[in-house]
Amino acid sequence: MPIVESLGKPDCKVCGGVGFLRTDVPVGHKNFGQLEPCVCRSSEVAQNASQRLYEMSNLDQLSHLTFENFITSGNPKAEFVTPQEIASLQDAKDVCEEFSNAMKGWLLLEGAYGCGKTHLAAAIANAAVQRGLPTLFITVPDLLDSLRFAYGNPETTFEARFDEIKNANLLVMDDFGTQNATNWAQEKLFQIINYRYINNLPTVITTNLILDEIESRIRSRLQDSDFVQHLRIFAPDYRRPKETSNPGISMLSMPDIQKMTFGNFETRDGEVGKEIVTTIIEEKKDKYGRLYKDKEIIREKVTSDHIKRLNTALKSTVQFAEDPKGWLVILGGSFSGKTHLAAAIGNYRLLLGGQVVLVQVSSLLDYLKSTFSPNSDVSFNRRSYEIRTTPLLMLDDFKESGVSSVWAEDKLHQILTHRYYNDLPTVITSTMDPDSFAKNYPSLWNRILDTSKCEVCVVDMPPYRRARIKNRQGQRAKRKK
Repeated sequence: MPIVESLGKPDCKVCGGVGFLRTDVPVGHKNFGQLEPCVCRSSEVAQNASQRLYEMSNLDQLSHLTFENFITSGNPKAEFVTPQEIASLQDAKDVCEEFSNAMKGWLLLEGAYGCGKTHLAAAIANAAVQRGLPTLFITVPDLLDSLRFAYGNPETTFEARFDEIKNANLLVMDDFGTQNATNWAQEKLFQIINYRYINNLPTVITTNLILDEIESRIRSRLQDSDFVQHLRIFAPDYRRPKETSNPGISMLSMPDIQKMTFGNFETRDGEVGKEIVTTIIEEKKDKYGRLYKDKEIIREKVTSDHIKRLNTALKSTVQFAEDPKGWLVILGGSFSGKTHLAAAIGNYRLLLGGQVVLVQVSSLLDYLKSTFSPNSDVSFNRRSYEIRTTPLLMLDDFKESGVSSVWAEDKLHQILTHRYYNDLPTVITSTMDPDSFAKNYPSLWNRILDTSKCEVCVVDMPPYRRARIKNRQGQRAKRKK
């Protein structure tokens, strides 16, 4: 007769070495007739469960991601990383290390692609595994696939796999929001998150979504500030260091704008006394109240005061470019050099590796409105959030009130209010003079008058007038003909 190997401990007084027991429950109970491991096998069962979680995690491929090799100085290929980005990365590392040691509550890591979220989440998971804590690190799409495949898996059941995920001592859900959002997927994710929330099980979630884009039931739990640490990482993509601004909207990618630097900005010192002739178009009313456009020719001489104020504006913009803090507002007429100064700030920051958006206000509003198109692949909330929180935002050609719709002006107000109270560097250019700005936007102007946060530069120069440089080769060709 063959010898049957004992599954439990031979001297166990509970199971007698069998290793399993039948639970004493009434007929009809879900556990009736089922075998359960004896307590003498608890360490073996726990070890096997931990190993299954590790195999599901594929952490062996991410074992090199640790706190020690996380670069808090930002992308090493960038010539310069802004102080805000460095502080964000250092703060993120400190918070994640603290969470790894305490292993209490939840941690929500939010940020753009390639900012370091996965590295920090994997570092937490690797540290937990080294301490022997059963850990599951998994992308959300893979988690859902694991549940789907369990339906036809002869080695496990869906219920067993679901319980393993829900009860993991530490669950790290990477790339939350990239999953296929079917009703089934949303329900399973909610059940996992709700279970872990109710039972206070340590959980880490990384996402590039904003909270408004997350399903409402899950969002309400993630907004529990007493239980969830919400950390947003401001850093450029480690994998693409040269993409430092929003190419879909920023004017800094335009060839002519790229040429605008502090080095080629003309201070017009030699134009004192020069008369500049300008044609302006004004909207007037005739004696019957009908609107019509009238052209007016203005002759103005460049004065030493003009030059002085222009040099003051140049000095202020250079200082702002070197250390962007607070707001810089540049007011002046058309073709007075405002956009050149703003572009010079943006180009300087880009060369140093910063993140910058320079955009005309009208283009920004169109950019936001385009999200309402049926073909848009991004939500309005997402796009508005990106603009509100971009590290350096420069709004060019701020127009008088009433030119845009009430909706558009309300959105501008929301963006600027957010940036003002969150101390985010912002540049505004406008053809309005101070009195007109104050009359059109009294609430915004009161904020601009806060000298602890804002500086106003008035560039009231007559327009630049550049002579076209003729092509000498073309001229020679014409002479030969």
